[in-house]
Amino acid sequence: MNNLLQVLTPQNSQVIFIDQQPQMAFGVQSIDRQLLKNNVVALAKGAKAFNIPATITTVETLSFSGNTFPELLRVFPENKLLERSSMNSWDDQNVRDALAKNAKDGREKIVCAGLWTEVCNLTFALSCMHDTDYEIYMVADASGGTSVDAHKYAMDRMVQAGVVPVTWQQVLLEWQRDWARKETYDAVMSIVKEHSGAYGIGVDYAYTMVHKAPERVTHGERIGPNPAQ
Repeated sequence: MNNLLQVLTPQNSQVIFIDQQPQMAFGVQSIDRQLLKNNVVALAKGAKAFNIPATITTVETLSFSGNTFPELLRVFPENKLLERSSMNSWDDQNVRDALAKNAKDGREKIVCAGLWTEVCNLTFALSCMHDTDYEIYMVADASGGTSVDAHKYAMDRMVQAGVVPVTWQQVLLEWQRDWARKETYDAVMSIVKEHSGAYGIGVDYAYTMVHKAPERVTHGERIGPNPAQ
């Protein structure tokens, strides 16, 4: 069976964050930078909620790029940052080892979010897929390029090579899959309300107006059997 027909699950996925650092974000012109950070953090929280291992790699932290977004580090305070000099994360043995360690557990679907799309994301994706059987799911709205065209044509080139384009919310809900999955329901609702814009506002409305929850309902509190419906 074509592995790309398999949906993402908490058991077959791992996540890599590439160069989510301020100097890299300064150069992003393909997406609003605050929206970019929102989406990166939301993806991270989703991975955390489903106990999906995350690799965080950085480039030239002290000499150019600056420290990783603190909001991302707060989600994974225990993670070691894998510092590189190469623009291509796949060139770094520590990165390859981290991904391989997770893949041994059947996590060969790598969800990737990084900066910049046309350089670090593209070279990592092509090199990784060339050398292994891993599948790359590129989170388009948690990545950014130096122009709209740079991001678009890098995404196009990766798709032509077999990379799967996704968005962070698509990934989150694919991991959840079933609203009856109670162990992660509250965490997903909390992420949605904080990061999902119109969808999150709709959830708040359903909680308070339909299910008559208090206006100051705590994030993640369950109101009724299934307030998402």
